[in-house]
Amino acid sequence: MGDQQKLQFLDLVAQYRTIKPEVDAAIEKVVSSGGFILGRTVEEFEAGVAAYVGVRHAVGVNSGTDALYLALKAAGVRAGDEVITTPFTFIATAEVVTWVPATPVFVDICPDTLNIDPARIEAAITKKTRAIMPVHIYGQAADMDEIMAIAKRHDLAVIEDCAQSLGAAYRGRQTGSIGRIAGLSFYPSKNLGAYGDGGMILTDDDAAARECRMLRQHGSEKTYHHVKIGVNSRLDALQAAVLAVKLKYLDRWNRSRREKAAHYDARFAGVGDIVTPEVRGYNDMIYHQYTLRTARRDAMVEHLRQHQVPCAVHYPIPLHLQPAFESLGKRQGSFPVAEDAASRVFSLPIYPEITGEQQDRVADAVAGFFK
Repeated sequence: MGDQQKLQFLDLVAQYRTIKPEVDAAIEKVVSSGGFILGRTVEEFEAGVAAYVGVRHAVGVNSGTDALYLALKAAGVRAGDEVITTPFTFIATAEVVTWVPATPVFVDICPDTLNIDPARIEAAITKKTRAIMPVHIYGQAADMDEIMAIAKRHDLAVIEDCAQSLGAAYRGRQTGSIGRIAGLSFYPSKNLGAYGDGGMILTDDDAAARECRMLRQHGSEKTYHHVKIGVNSRLDALQAAVLAVKLKYLDRWNRSRREKAAHYDARFAGVGDIVTPEVRGYNDMIYHQYTLRTARRDAMVEHLRQHQVPCAVHYPIPLHLQPAFESLGKRQGSFPVAEDAASRVFSLPIYPEITGEQQDRVADAVAGFFK
């Protein structure tokens, strides 16, 4: 009965309990030091993430959204440019393009991974295109070899949206180390989540890293000397301290998510019209979300809620059909694969601390829908 009462979509308190002494000590150390903005705690965490991913530079910022925005700026995207990306993602991916202000150009997705379809990218390139921004959706890498080859042919920057993929690998390489520059999110629900907002830019490009460090601090490299118009987007030391503790456990937690996903996969084999996540053989997925598909998604979601099983829909409306992007002139039917996915997907609870009993309760409820 206890497990029944505790079932949540994501239980961050359960995670905290497993590392409480370390987290509490890390927070106390920062509070006692009086250094809250940037400084040594942030620098040490930046170095830790850079080493983990295998890049030369990591630049801590205020959010994953800011990380993508500053990455665009550092990659040379300017007003009037175009950036190719996917319509099947959280709005931040395309939102930041409009901040530049540049124009997001959407390309449909692969029907298996739900990542951007490289076979459709080249047809979307114009003389205004400056960058391609793939999203590693749900924690599975996009087809980076193909994307990088296209970018090379057309002299475009590749900016990886790794908001959901820290720890995922593509052909043995960490996401975030393949494109010219990448953005991470440390939103609390991420596999490596802060206790508030946080983000990070990853790159091997010395000039891009320098630009991002300057832009995050009001365009300044020296106090009260402002080289460019920047923003206020700094990762604070308390978040960096918490994240540094968690980083040590990330691989273990990601392995646990894979085990939980395998348990779900086995339970859903042959159940109704359920489509389980398809992982390509060369990808090492971290299951930021465990997302199924069914033709009767809305009825399924309602059924699960009636049975006190939490679920979520990532994402119900593709970006080209959002009122915010109406000016782009896209309509229903513009990106049929993304539209079909948006009508079918639903995500189930998956996190390292979820028990087998809790997972079985979730799986029983899903199977019960078809009976």
